[in-house]
This record gives sequence, structure tokens and C-alpha cells, in this order.
Amino acid sequence: MDVAFNEVGSKPPAVAWGSLPQRVRVLYFAPAAGAGGWLCEALAADRASEVILDEAAGDAAGVARLREERYDAVLVGHEPGALDALEFVEALRAGGAEEPIVVLGAAHEHDLSALCYEAGADAYLCVEATTTRALLWTLARSIEWRRLVRENRRLVQAERNRLRLEHSEAERLLDEQRALIRDLERLHGVPLATEATEAEPAGQAAPPAYPPTVLSPNAGPPNVSPALAANYRELLRAYVIMGSGNLAREMAEFADSLAAASVSAPQTVELHVRVLEDAVRGLGSRSARHVMSRAELLVLEVIVHLAEGYRRRCDEWQRPLEQKLLFLEG
Repeated sequence: MDVAFNEVGSKPPAVAWGSLPQRVRVLYFAPAAGAGGWLCEALAADRASEVILDEAAGDAAGVARLREERYDAVLVGHEPGALDALEFVEALRAGGAEEPIVVLGAAHEHDLSALCYEAGADAYLCVEATTTRALLWTLARSIEWRRLVRENRRLVQAERNRLRLEHSEAERLLDEQRALIRDLERLHGVPLATEATEAEPAGQAAPPAYPPTVLSPNAGPPNVSPALAANYRELLRAYVIMGSGNLAREMAEFADSLAAASVSAPQTVELHVRVLEDAVRGLGSRSARHVMSRAELLVLEVIVHLAEGYRRRCDEWQRPLEQKLLFLEG
């Protein structure tokens, strides 16, 4: 095989990203034993990068060497009849090899580039139409590309784990809030609204992570009208987006509506839990942390407004009574 590799130009200025590596360890799968001498000479002619080249045959021993030792990239010589690089690269990828792979051959790049990509190679170079510096840059870009693929895979997996943990935490918080509702209802001797769904006969499947306690789009706890449940659902959506700074008046009006309907604090918390369950289920694979944190602040502010509303009503009820007593004493 004729070699057209030659030394061209000087090393380009190094940049933070996209520069040639100072040292690269490469494994070359040669079509025949001892056929990599020309490649060593070509790489030695250009000192832009130090290339440590190891040669291996395209057999089981060479593949085992790739698994046992660490290489930055792999070169495969394509020579029909001796080593079919397309089948060999496809077998490497099927075996789990993730190293950058560059195929070298005598055929024109237009004839083999697409086939090499489909087989799993990162690039194809025609030996007679390229230079040593072009080979080095091809190796460098292939190494960078594979590094980016691994980093992206790691980040995607980390994001999935984070979302899974957030939804598990959201489920735990909802369970704690349901337990709080049950404790409050038992303390005040009020029948539980969810006892019927919890006391299931033995042998039935366990309820899902977010049980469908809401029976209709605007359903709420007993003694809470569907209109109030729908209002709270819209208030939660707005609060998640806007925060508390712009919704003080709306929260005060909603708390007054609860007080006018004689809705207790436990019933308000139960309404909050049911609406929040729907909101978390609707998130799907999206983050639940922001919704949960905003929802906790919302129910706290609503309870505060509700307590203040009942205090005002109590003052209004006591004031006429005091005036009447004073009138009688006079």
C-alpha cells in the first residue's frame, strides 16, 4: 500500500477546546502481521502530537488486548480479502467497544465513508488522499466526540436519577400530609374521608404511588364545594409560577370563601393534598421539587389567612353581644 502521509505546516495554536492532544495511545488493527510499519513512520514525521502506536491482528487476541488495555483511539486498516474493516468495526461495537474508531483504506472516501459510519466507525480516511496532520486531527475530533457522548450519557442518567429521587421525595411528603390529616380528624372525632379507600380487602393490589383520590376534575373533600376545589387548583397553578408576592389578595379572598363555607383547617389541608396529588401526577417526568416547595408555602399562607378570617368573624360575633350586655346594664 502506498503511503501519502507527510509533514505539513506547524502546530496550530492551542485553544481551550478543540486542540490536538499532546499524547495519544492508539491500537492499530493491521490487515496482516507487521503491516503497521508505514503508519509508525508517518506518525513519527509529524511531532504535533506524540502517538504511541501498538499493532494487533484483527483476531480474538487483538480484540482481547483492546479489552485488557486502555487506548485513546483505534485504527483499523481496511483491505478486502485480508481484513474487512466494516464487519470488524461492527463486531467491535456489538462487543461493547466505545473507543473512537477510524478506518484507513485505499478506496475513495465517497465510497466508504457512509458505510463506515453505518458500521459504527467515527471516520474513514483514504490513505492516498490525506496527510499525517489530517489523521491526527481526525483522531482528536473522534476522541472529543466520544468523550462528549459519554459525558452526555452520564448527565442524562444523573438527571433521571435526580427526577426519580424528587418524585420519591414528593410521594413521601404527600404520605406525611395524609397522615397529618388522619391524625387531625381522629383528634376531633371526624370520620375519615379516605378510610373507605384504605380499608381494602386482602388480596387486592396495592394502590398506586399517587392514588386517584379526586373523583372528578373539581372534586374536593367532603363539605368543600367543587367550585372551591377548582379555585384552589387555579390558585396553586398561579402560585407555582408567580409566587406569593402577587397573589396576597387572591389568597385572602379564597380564605374568606373557606371561612364563609365553614371549612375547617383539616379539610383545607385535605383539599390541598388532593389538588397537589393531581399536580404532581401531571408533571410526568418533570421536576417536582419546585412544585412541592411552592405548594408548602401556599398551604401555610392559606391556613394563616383562614385563621385570621375566623378570628375576625369571632370578633364580629362577640362585639354585638358585648354591646347588648352594656345596654342591658345601663
